[in-house]
Amino acid sequence: MPMDGLTLGFAAREINACIAGGRIDKVTQPEKDAIVLLVRAGSTNYKLLLCASPNNARLHFTGQNFSNPLEPPMFCMLLRKQLLGGRIAAVRQIAGDRVIHIDIDTVDEMGDHVTRRLILEIMGRHSNLILVDGEGKIQEAARHVSFDMSRVRQVQPGLTYLPPPAQDKLNPVDVNADNLLDYLTRAGDVPLHKAIAASVSGMSMATAKELAFRVLERGTDRSDDLPATATRLADLIRRLPEMTDPRVLMDDDGDPADVFVFPYLMFPLENQAPAPTVSAALEKYFGSRDRQDRLNQKSASMVKLLKTHIERCEKKLAQQEEDLSNAAKLEEYRLMGELINANLWQLKKGQSEAQLQNFYSEEGEMITVPLDIQLTPVQNAQRYFKKYQKARTTREMAAEQHEATLQELNYLESTLLDVGKCVGESELEEIRQELVSTGYVKKTTNRRQQRALPKSKPYHYRSVDGIDIFVGKNAAQNERLTGDARPNEMWLHAKDMPGSHVIIKAEGSIPDSTLADAATLAAWYSKGQHSSMVPIDYTLKRYVKKIPGGATGMVTYTGQKTAYMTVTEADVKKIELVEG
Repeated sequence: MPMDGLTLGFAAREINACIAGGRIDKVTQPEKDAIVLLVRAGSTNYKLLLCASPNNARLHFTGQNFSNPLEPPMFCMLLRKQLLGGRIAAVRQIAGDRVIHIDIDTVDEMGDHVTRRLILEIMGRHSNLILVDGEGKIQEAARHVSFDMSRVRQVQPGLTYLPPPAQDKLNPVDVNADNLLDYLTRAGDVPLHKAIAASVSGMSMATAKELAFRVLERGTDRSDDLPATATRLADLIRRLPEMTDPRVLMDDDGDPADVFVFPYLMFPLENQAPAPTVSAALEKYFGSRDRQDRLNQKSASMVKLLKTHIERCEKKLAQQEEDLSNAAKLEEYRLMGELINANLWQLKKGQSEAQLQNFYSEEGEMITVPLDIQLTPVQNAQRYFKKYQKARTTREMAAEQHEATLQELNYLESTLLDVGKCVGESELEEIRQELVSTGYVKKTTNRRQQRALPKSKPYHYRSVDGIDIFVGKNAAQNERLTGDARPNEMWLHAKDMPGSHVIIKAEGSIPDSTLADAATLAAWYSKGQHSSMVPIDYTLKRYVKKIPGGATGMVTYTGQKTAYMTVTEADVKKIELVEG
């Protein structure tokens, strides 16, 4: 359901109650479509997030710390110039729709008091953030919309701001029994929730279903007395602002699946986790979802690069294996050359083949030796010996190249697996630096790059016995994790496949249940994640050695034992995650 007009209205009222009259002390732009305002109201600092992401557009207070560009974007610089020190006059939802106006009283360059308006439009891929002056002129926007992009409505600095095209729907604050009945009647013979969504602004289908659920008899989706239903529905819509009791709907895996601004009776109440504020509920729902979406966007080019190199390696392997197969004929070439030399006395130029006895075989069988009719017998023998030398050289080179290609393919697949484990930009940046050092990515200098990111951390789990288990997310983490482990701590890794290094932070006797938890994690965070009977090697860290000159995180080990694991995501979720 997030973010429909109903939810946005609740968020706007909550935010306005907290920061109206507050002073804007800081403006940052962590993403091209996201602005964070630090507002001081009373004795409290509030971080207000306005996000126009196509998939996760929203408005709420946030406790998240964002990484910002070294050099702020132009939009951010203009916002700082125009809004810093200004006072929040009001945070308003427009006509019950997904449009928010934040009016700010401030002072211009001449010292005159002026009003600026920061507008958040939530419209899917057309979502936008727009700064408008007191005369309604657009000063800047997160996304410019030219005439070529839209002939209906342009968003460019200097143009007069035009609101999104109005829909023929009722503003929730204007709803009464009479006008609602008129709209519901016009909707025709459709289920009530569809009529509500088509009649009242800001109602998502989920919200409309809940309202219909509350005013209809159980088991029905249409009203048999529309005037009476319209009266009950209008009364319910009027009372909605008083029903604030934010909830987060949790799915079967315990992950946030939806946000409700009041309990939804059509869902089990035990699955609706209460939240102290609408903002807290929205942050719980959107936080990890938005971070992962942005991470996926930023890693897309890296994934494409790795898959391209993996495909190239696979083609090289196929060619090298073909070369090795062809080189298997080298002994046949040598034999034919020697048989020709041994029978020069009976061969003549112009023969296309010769039946010669194989005196190297105990049976002494006759074999057919193809000949080039344009060559003498001696030249034919030399031709076979040249083929023999070439095949022998090819085999040696192909064997060396085959091994090198296998190592490169293993590295690329391991790195691709690491990208999928990333939960933050620090991990992604470490992988990018590794690819730069290995020559797969060119080193670039970008003034818009993120500030120096903190060193990433591995997954931190706690076993059923209360023992800490750490899991590396990438090669750099694997190397640090294994390098920092004590000699008698247990080390685990999926056998003969890309995967994470896993360390059990305990020495001496380790409970079987802890070892099983660690092996589960080693199997899940490996290429064999969805395979059955994944072999997991485990040994003391003292027997694990870094390969001299090898790639980051590459090791050899001895003294291992092997466990075979078949795991599911549910098995992993049973293990306590302390820090992700």
